[in-house]
Order: sequence, then structure tokens, then C-alpha cells
Amino acid sequence: MFSTVRRFIKTAILFLFVGLAYGATLLYRREILGIWPSPHQVSAHAHVVGIGFVMFLILGVALWLFPRPAKEDDRYRPERIGIAWWILAPATATRFIAEAAGPGAPGGWLGWTIFAAGIAQITGLALYFHTMWPRIRPVGSHLREEKGEKF
Repeated sequence: MFSTVRRFIKTAILFLFVGLAYGATLLYRREILGIWPSPHQVSAHAHVVGIGFVMFLILGVALWLFPRPAKEDDRYRPERIGIAWWILAPATATRFIAEAAGPGAPGGWLGWTIFAAGIAQITGLALYFHTMWPRIRPVGSHLREEKGEKF
């Protein structure tokens, strides 16, 4: 397992524990104090677990397991995957922190921060999948399918 894969997977684990701690806090507030979470707090929790943990884990495992880039592949560049991580990780953390802070004034700096972080998440994911697209290809299985093997 190479360093970029480890970075994605370790980031996923970090976001998981942030999400678990935040979720436990929201649960305590709801069940013990009777304070229901706001939509922003629910969104913060969903994003730190869904994007922060699940998506980073998927991205890291995909990077590890997908076939190596073809020799003629000019789209896949490891540095682009690194850039995608550098966009996604801070954007996800920023979105979590800003949404956990609660609603700001409509159109205020907090709303713009959440919006910008969301757009950055989309950009990071688009860059990752644009770079990985050529690696989503058959390697051997198409030959077995041509011989009639079903799986």
C-alpha cells in the first residue's frame, strides 16, 4: 500500500472518529438535555461521516485496488490524486466546522463558507474521478467473459 492510499484511508479514519464524537455529543444533547440538533448540525454530522469517512475510504481503496494505469494513459497522474486530496480534506473539514457552528445570517460569511466548501468538495471529487477514469477497465475478466465464463 503506497503513501497516497494510506493518506486517504487514515484521513477517513480521522473523519470517522470526529463524526463519532460529534454524533455522541448531538445524541447526549438530544436524549439527556432535550435539545434537538439543527439542520446545520445534522448536515455537519452527515458530511463528516458520509464524505469524510465513507468517501475517503472508498477513494483510498479504489486507488489501491484499481488496475495500474495503462502505459499509454496520459490522464492518470499521481500528483493529481494528491491535489484532489488537498482540495477534499480541507474542504470537508471546513464544511464540517462551519455547519457545526450553526446557521449564520442568510448570505453571510458562514453561508458563503459552507457553499464554497461544498463546491470545493465537488471539485476535488471531479478531479479524482477524472484522473481515475482510465483505470476503470477490464484486466483479464473480459478475456474470461469472451470464453463464456459468467460471474
